[in-house]
Amino acid sequence: MTTIATSKDALAQAKGRMEKAVEDFRRELASVRTGRANVTLLDHVRVDYHGTPMPVNQLGTLTVPDPMTIVIAPWDPSAVPLIDKAIRGAELGLNPASDGKVVRVPIPPLTEERRKDLVKNLHKVLENHRTALRSVRRDIKEAVESLEKEKKISEDDRKRAVEELDKVTHSETKKIEDLCAAKEKEVLELR
Repeated sequence: MTTIATSKDALAQAKGRMEKAVEDFRRELASVRTGRANVTLLDHVRVDYHGTPMPVNQLGTLTVPDPMTIVIAPWDPSAVPLIDKAIRGAELGLNPASDGKVVRVPIPPLTEERRKDLVKNLHKVLENHRTALRSVRRDIKEAVESLEKEKKISEDDRKRAVEELDKVTHSETKKIEDLCAAKEKEVLELR
């Protein structure tokens, strides 16, 4: 954490840290399965390629030829069985098929029970990120209050900074809640 010398520094740091939390939430949402093929589903899959765990997207080209299939065309054909094994072991509920040149990953439709489980998980992830935003707010508020105690800012400056901090916190929290609501709608939507 950088040193906070003024209330402006504090607010700038709060905004930056909160934006990072929102961006992390976006990445988490991208990897949540919705019943439609999306290459980001495989972002967390690591393939043991020559003793080194590598992301699938670094071993070949990932495409979505239709809404229910992901095709992985590895640059090295010897990686096909390794990719197949890694996807099966990733506990995504996917059953890849390979022909020796490419790996096809059919995306099965989600059951109602699985959709509800995904939404529950979505809410846990949302709550974790809300907590992260609140902890950033708490840290910055403490820093601003210590600036006032050290007589570096006035009481009015502290009050203004805390009000602005609350506005930023509310704005960033609303962003992640809106993102979550949109993803929840997408997950529950039947195709």
